[in-house]
Amino acid sequence: MQPPLQTRDDSMLVKRYVLLPVLLDVLEKNISLLESSGKLPEPLIGHLRLIQDRVTADMAFLRKQFRRRGIRIYEERRTTDGLNVAYICRGYHHRFSLLWRLIRAEVVTALEVYLDPAAGPDTENTGQANITGC
Repeated sequence: MQPPLQTRDDSMLVKRYVLLPVLLDVLEKNISLLESSGKLPEPLIGHLRLIQDRVTADMAFLRKQFRRRGIRIYEERRTTDGLNVAYICRGYHHRFSLLWRLIRAEVVTALEVYLDPAAGPDTENTGQANITGC
């Protein structure tokens, strides 16, 4: 019996997983800018660090999902045009590319979700609502 083909959920998980490190980079850059500004950034920096922790927890959750679903990313390249990703899903090789314009829009959407007080700590580790529009 052949393994089941990749589902839409599988490809959405991979997309979420490759976008979250970009979000972490954006958060780190903003934290550095706030720290160097010297203008009462402590509460905001603390909040951004909490968001970093939630993103990291979501990435760990997605890695567990990858193991459960037989998914492994074996190539991830950042180019001037965007991100190129190659992965295996249950024995089948897949590739996709994301342009920086799309990545930016997805990261902004994800940041809005993480900043939403209604999405507080009770929703972390879901790996579901953090990158939308997949």
